[in-house]
Amino acid sequence: MKEEVKRWIEQSKADVKSAKNCFKSKDYYLCAFMCQQSVEKVMKALYLQKYKKLRKIHDLTFFAKELNYPEDIIRLCEQLTKVYVETRYPDLGGKIPAKKFTKDDAKKFLNIASKILKWLRKKLS
Repeated sequence: MKEEVKRWIEQSKADVKSAKNCFKSKDYYLCAFMCQQSVEKVMKALYLQKYKKLRKIHDLTFFAKELNYPEDIIRLCEQLTKVYVETRYPDLGGKIPAKKFTKDDAKKFLNIASKILKWLRKKLS
C-alpha cells in the first residue's frame, strides 16, 4: 500500500510542474485543471493511507470532509473542485474552457493549490 501512496504523491508533483508550465505557455485552462489534479492526487494518497482503499471520484470537498480537514481548507477545495468540471466540458458557461480561463484565474488556482498542497505535505510528514 505504501508504494501506491508514493506513486500518487509523485504524480501530484509532476502535475504541479505541468500546471506551472501551462501558466508560462498561457494555457490557463490547463493550468487550472492541473492545479486541481495535483491536489486531488495528494488527497487520494492520504485517503488511501487512512482507509486502505481508493475512491475514484474528483470531488476534493468530499476528500477534505472525509479526512476531517479544517474549514478553510474545505473552502479552498470547493473552489478547485469546480475547476475540474469547468475545464473538461466546453458546453458549460457559454465559453469553451480555452477561452474562459484568464491569467488571473490561473494565478488564483495556482495560489489555492499551493496553499492546500503546503498544508497536505505537513499531513504526510
